[in-house]
Amino acid sequence: MTGNIVARRYAKALFSLGLGQGGDAVAAYGRDLDALAVVLEKAPELLRVFANPIFVASEKMAVLGNVLADLSVSPMVKNFLGLLAEKERLSFLPDIAAYYRTLLDEAQGVVRGRLVTAVSLAEARQDQIKSKLEAQTGKKLVLDFAVDPDILGGVMLKVGDKVLDASLRAQLQILKEQIKRGD
Repeated sequence: MTGNIVARRYAKALFSLGLGQGGDAVAAYGRDLDALAVVLEKAPELLRVFANPIFVASEKMAVLGNVLADLSVSPMVKNFLGLLAEKERLSFLPDIAAYYRTLLDEAQGVVRGRLVTAVSLAEARQDQIKSKLEAQTGKKLVLDFAVDPDILGGVMLKVGDKVLDASLRAQLQILKEQIKRGD
């Protein structure tokens, strides 16, 4: 829980700095954090180094400097990462990046969702579904499509904090419960 609070606090601080800079700074900082989060996801041993209290802040910053050499990160984000190293908070980077993405989505009116079907959908059908959902929500939608044959048929849709389970598996489960109760 503490990690979540720390991540939110730092993400909000960087977001506020980006808003103060104006222009595309907020989105650019988000792209920088996302790029770094992808690197950390691919190399979890880096996160273990950042979380290890044996290494001092200067050693962690040196490791981070090597990682940043491959990425083109803005000077503000580099300074932000230096602050995280100094305060022993580099291990929170993935959480900070995730919450920053949430703040950016809210500011841009973007809602993220996931649509799961039993079979893969053609790209034209995916676009059609996405545009209908955007019309219903009135917001820009970033929809992730997935296939899960275990749902048997129908769809499972999660948009924001709302979930619609119209899968055949769910319908059969409801029917099973009704039979058990004797309805």
